[in-house]
Amino acid sequence: MPILSVGKTSSTRAGVTLLELTVVVALIGLLAAVSFPSVSTGLDSVRLATTSGSVAGFLNSAVNRAERLQQPIQVEIVPSENRLTMTSDVAGFNRELKLPEGITLEAVLTGNPETDQDPQQGPFRLILLPGAAVPGIGIQFANRHGGRRIVRLDPMTGYPRVESVEAK
Repeated sequence: MPILSVGKTSSTRAGVTLLELTVVVALIGLLAAVSFPSVSTGLDSVRLATTSGSVAGFLNSAVNRAERLQQPIQVEIVPSENRLTMTSDVAGFNRELKLPEGITLEAVLTGNPETDQDPQQGPFRLILLPGAAVPGIGIQFANRHGGRRIVRLDPMTGYPRVESVEAK
């Protein structure tokens, strides 16, 4: 204890009162509650960007596998289950890509509104043949906050490209 100038000791204690602690905890809770929607939206945006890269890589892998191994590859897109499957009957090859939680596969776009497929119609299948042209399809998916992306296979190059869809 410190000694005062007259020789008396001080009886004050240093510390945090319960009221001060409650105010600090309330401020931290308020900041967390205010920032949670922004953080949640940001995470969904990152999840959407990662998914678009995964779908583009999956489609690119299917096209490359058909060309490299000179085997037909079947790609099945199942919107109701949020998954894509690549199979080859010749080599007994099977690969699956399941979309993460919070991302929904909305449609398979063929470029023709009459043949575009919505999720209720069941699986969409296409066959990639070696040496043949790649079909110009698009796969549209979205996150919980309305963000949308389309991964399209370019029929000229066979390479997938990612497009952002503007909110309406």
